Order: sequence, then C-alpha cells, then structure tokens
Amino acid sequence: MRVIRLAALTVAVLLPLTGCAAGESQAPVAKASYIEPRPEGASALPPASAGAPTASPAQTCNPLASLRPPSVMPTPGHMPAGSTMQKIVERGRLVVGADQSINLFSSRDPATGQIVGFDVDVAREVARALFGADGDEHLQITAIASEERFPAIQNKRVDLVAHTTTSTCERPEPAAFSTDYYDAGQRILTSRNSNIMTVRDLDNRRVCAAGGTTSIATIARVAPTAQIIAAKYWTDCLVMLQQDQAEAITTDDTILYGLAAQDPALHVVGEQFSPEPYGLVMERSAMDFVRFVNGVLARMRADGTWQKLYTKWLPGPAPKPPVAQYSD
Repeated sequence: MRVIRLAALTVAVLLPLTGCAAGESQAPVAKASYIEPRPEGASALPPASAGAPTASPAQTCNPLASLRPPSVMPTPGHMPAGSTMQKIVERGRLVVGADQSINLFSSRDPATGQIVGFDVDVAREVARALFGADGDEHLQITAIASEERFPAIQNKRVDLVAHTTTSTCERPEPAAFSTDYYDAGQRILTSRNSNIMTVRDLDNRRVCAAGGTTSIATIARVAPTAQIIAAKYWTDCLVMLQQDQAEAITTDDTILYGLAAQDPALHVVGEQFSPEPYGLVMERSAMDFVRFVNGVLARMRADGTWQKLYTKWLPGPAPKPPVAQYSD
C-alpha cells in the first residue's frame, strides 16, 4: 500500500448536492459538516462538482440500451476503410483509460508495475479483435482517476474507458456506453468493530467516496446527513478509513471487495441499495466503434470468455453474464 502524506487539519462546510437520478426528487442535505485531515487529492465536495450531473425529472431512457453490433464483425487487422477502428489500427495501439487502484478490476501489479484486472482483460479482448492474436502488444493502458473518465473521452486522450463506470442517462456528452458487461451494486465498507451495518447507519457519519462517481450522488440521496468526503482514488479512501478519518467507504461492492482484500480488519456490510451496471465508455460520435465493441462483448458472452475472466479475477462461481439490451 502506498504511503500518502496527510494534509493539515481542514474545517469545511458541505453544501447541498444537486445530483439526483432521473425522475427522483432531491433529498435534503445537512447544512454543515466538517472534514478531518485527508490524503493529498482528497477534497470536500462543492456543489455538483463531483461529476454527477443533475437529471431532468422528465428525462426517460434505458441506460442499458446500446447500439446493436454489426451483422458481420470485421476480421482483426482488416477494419472497414475510414472507420474509427481502422484509424486505431493504423495508429498501432488501442488507448484505454483505467483506474490503477481498484483491486481485482484494475490495479498495479507490484511485481510488474502493470495495471491488471477484470476491466483490463475486457479491454484486451477489444484490442485482440482489432489487431489479432498479438493484440496485447497494441494495448496501451493509461491510468486515470474516476473524475477524469469523461474528460479523457472528450479530449480524445483515450479511445475507450474501462473503469467500473455505471451506465446512466445523465452522463455528460460526448460519452456513449457499451452494453452492460458487469452488474455491481452499491454497498458499504467499514471496520469489523464498527456498528455501521446498513445505509441508515451512515447519517451523521464521515463517509468517503471517489469524486466523479455516482456513489456520491446516491449516498447524498439515501443518507442525507452523511458527512461526505470526496477523494481522488479509492485507495485514498482506504487510508482514511484505516486512520479513522472516515468511518465508512461506499461504492460498488466490486470495488469494496477489492479494498477489503487488502485489510482483514475491514468488511463489506448491508444489502445493495443501488444497482450499478457497468459499461465501457467511448465517444458518442464514434458509433461504428460502439457497435464494434458491443460485438466483442456479444462474442465474449457467447463463447465463454466472460465467464473465464470472471473466474480468473473474481471470487465465487461465475454467474451468467449480463444480457445485452439494444436501442436499435
């Protein structure tokens, strides 16, 4: 675990959060709270700055529906002329944005320094579909924080984001999601000697989550008096919990299991209180690439690759992969 220098004591006021899910009213938020010392990169959350955009109550959509794959997938190394895929192949690499601190999904292997995990291997399947059997050699993983996922797409820093990203209707332009490739759910990580057992126990508690995630908007809605601390990386939240600067971490159970695996004094508690279906993120204008990636995911579901990756990285028997939903 990396050592993080702690900042000086900071006192702050948490202002009301404005992010809410489509069709839901906003819950009241505590007027004031304080923040304990925190690792560099952690910050008090200002209004609506954590990347959880405000949804229109009238907005309705199916966040899991994506573009249908092509009827015939291109042969690796031979992409359609002028396509987004051809441009990637001509460049010689697929650039993928991933976290570097989510154990089991995308974290640095201390032995090799490489970012590895379930998300990375899903992205590797896309690289192989583009370049062939040697696709590994053409895969470039770029470490990005949660709050950088959508700017990285907008600024064309990456071609694809594989970063435990929940598919929602409120994500900002120009993002487009693939079909659902993993079903997670938001839960709580806390100390084994804590009396926090359910989401109701988080009111008036110091709760850490990564900035730029749906986890912050959700906890503000379901535990409106929680004292929310936004950190840059989930490992920053882990250090804060270990040093009693936070009393709990809340996010997708997949991320929490990876954190708990690093410290036996911690455990995941409570039922899932928010579904978190993951999608790969691409640029909305690259519709051909969205269809191509959905074709890769469809093949992975059909030929057993998805189950093999699950068994490789995640605990317990592999479930059936999420069923794809299409918008056309």
